[in-house]
Amino acid sequence: MKLESIALHHGYKPEDNQKAAATPIYQSSGFTIDDTQHGADLFDLKVEGNIYSRIGNPTNAVLEDRVAAMEGGVAGLALASGMAAITYAIQCITRSGDNIISTNQLYGGTYNCFTHSFPKQGVTVKMVDGADYEAIEKAVDEKTKALYCESIGNPLGNIIDLEMFAEIAHKHGIPLIVDNTVATPYICRPIDFGADIVIHSLTKYIDGHGATIGGIIVDSGKFDWTKEPDKFPMLNEPDPSYHGIVYSKQFGTAAFIACCRVVPLRETGACLSPHSAFLIMLGLESLGVRMERHCQNALALAKYLDNHEQVAWVNYAALPNDKYYDVCQKITQGQASGIITFGIKGGMSAAIKFIDALQMILRVLSMGDAKSLACHPASTIHRQLTPEQLVLAGVSEDMIRISVGIEHIDDIIQDVEQAIQASMR
Repeated sequence: MKLESIALHHGYKPEDNQKAAATPIYQSSGFTIDDTQHGADLFDLKVEGNIYSRIGNPTNAVLEDRVAAMEGGVAGLALASGMAAITYAIQCITRSGDNIISTNQLYGGTYNCFTHSFPKQGVTVKMVDGADYEAIEKAVDEKTKALYCESIGNPLGNIIDLEMFAEIAHKHGIPLIVDNTVATPYICRPIDFGADIVIHSLTKYIDGHGATIGGIIVDSGKFDWTKEPDKFPMLNEPDPSYHGIVYSKQFGTAAFIACCRVVPLRETGACLSPHSAFLIMLGLESLGVRMERHCQNALALAKYLDNHEQVAWVNYAALPNDKYYDVCQKITQGQASGIITFGIKGGMSAAIKFIDALQMILRVLSMGDAKSLACHPASTIHRQLTPEQLVLAGVSEDMIRISVGIEHIDDIIQDVEQAIQASMR
């Protein structure tokens, strides 16, 4: 099936669920076992099955299978948020003393996690410019366990050449982890370009309605964790908490995602509620048609802004004059999703006046909703960054971010225009 059909049908059979057309919400904390031996086999990971909704739930399983299929992976793990997905993916393959390499053009929450939280746990994150491949290679050492990036950066809108990143990562025997939240699988499937692990904040475009929070990790199944077993001991050495199980032997190509489920998820419990999984799947069903409209509206607004005499600059990779235009054609099919950043003349004070003057577009710090949303990154989602970090992340004081929704484009432009006029007063 094509992506639009997978989003509606994959991983669910009505005949197995009392012929219910919609995936049921399995609102149960626990699940019965057949007998004592069955329970023992479940806890030894010898058989598949549900034990407790913290580790797995049938509603969540449909969402996991569906998104994994859309991304071209072998399995997924749904979690309580996108940040939980990022944290677990990295915790699964790192120990104190290890490091990962990341682009410095990141969502503010990820940037804070990488520069403050992970170092407290003994894991260092080396920040580099996503276009400086030489710097990336120089940053790799024997303790480097992954290369990390966002396919389309939030809020900068930069697009990463994933083929180049995958080539560098695999040359040094480490996986490439890609946050594909802004692009979604409709615009880009990172695994097709060599990525090994894909992450989403399901809260954004996949839910698409600002109704709930969720995250997911998708395992490509293509990275050979056994090639250098000493580099990834968590997957290749016996786990005493599961009677000495070795994940790479027990689960083969799905070793990584299995370990994410039964170690960090089991131990720290950032599980997705089945009701949230149900809501996210409702959003997923319309993702294809929404992304078409998001991209159509965003390009129209970007062109309007690019030709506006009061607009100082515009970042939108689908514009022919954008510095990421060529990589946009290569990686994201010439589409740049629904995120635009721009600055209007008058600097930060004008940007704040613009945000405060919006009438239809909502002042909301999230993105990816059907409704258009706007924020001033430097004073909100990137507020915790130092001036030096803001420069590295590409976030200027005059930057405005609009997550362009699916309203009529005339109404979006009209609201933007009146807010620009208000910023000049």
